[in-house]
Amino acid sequence: MGEKAAIAGEKNLRARDLKGNVRISGAWALYPMVVQWGEEFMKQYPQVRIDVSAGGAGKGMADALAGFVDIGMVSREIRKEELDQGAFAIPVVKDAVFPTMNALNPALQKGLMKKGIRREAFVALWIKKEKATWGDISGSSVRDEVAVYTRSDSCGAAETWAAYLGGKQEDLGGVGVYGDPGLADAVKRDVSGIGYNNLNYAYDMSTGRPVEGIIVAPIDMNGNGKLDPGEDLSTKEKAIKAIQKGVYPSPPVRDLYLVGKGGFKGTAGEFVRWILTEGQSLVAEAGYVRLSVKSLEESRAKVGK
Repeated sequence: MGEKAAIAGEKNLRARDLKGNVRISGAWALYPMVVQWGEEFMKQYPQVRIDVSAGGAGKGMADALAGFVDIGMVSREIRKEELDQGAFAIPVVKDAVFPTMNALNPALQKGLMKKGIRREAFVALWIKKEKATWGDISGSSVRDEVAVYTRSDSCGAAETWAAYLGGKQEDLGGVGVYGDPGLADAVKRDVSGIGYNNLNYAYDMSTGRPVEGIIVAPIDMNGNGKLDPGEDLSTKEKAIKAIQKGVYPSPPVRDLYLVGKGGFKGTAGEFVRWILTEGQSLVAEAGYVRLSVKSLEESRAKVGK
């Protein structure tokens, strides 16, 4: 028997033998990717059932540590106190948080698309909680007051956005809204609104354009008073290039983690190992950014065979 035939035979044998349920909860940022991984894994291993629910990184971590789920999805750095409680975490993919605003905001056509928004303006809105008009932000005559939105649930997106602004989630001002889809919806309904969303909630997964009704806010990342070509975030493809080239900073770029209490056991462990090998072929298709080869190797070594 040839090598390829032997590998295929071994895989078919595992597909017949592997069975069980895998329960997963947590970060909205990782939810679409894990759903896609789960669907493909269940095709290959038909006796396995994978149930995935979103609810924020805080819920994913809490559920994993309490043993309510086999795997928690976490979209922020792992805290020391969580590691002390037995959190076993590995990065599996990378994405980013982006500021989002209403696509019909008149300031966009009043100079904002040429000059962008500096980080200092975001700090003033979310951290210092200063009132401002869109005219103040864009240097135009628009008098509408900026309506700031934030996340009400404990989540990696808020913590990552706050870290970019020099704070923590609890420091963020604004009207609290639950979940990634909810925050995008709030901004979509308010022409003066500004919020922030994970990559795959800011951009439409099928078209690669911003989700209908919102736009990724133009950011003057280098602070030179204008939008340079490399700072163009008008499509998901351009946003991913900005991430890969390091133009878009970290944070808001961050690793996304899977977490288990003390490790990943049984069928859940097989699923995680598959994610770090075969499952990586789905990352670009799902609109995420692959980890570096070194990071993937470290994750594989940590999980073991």
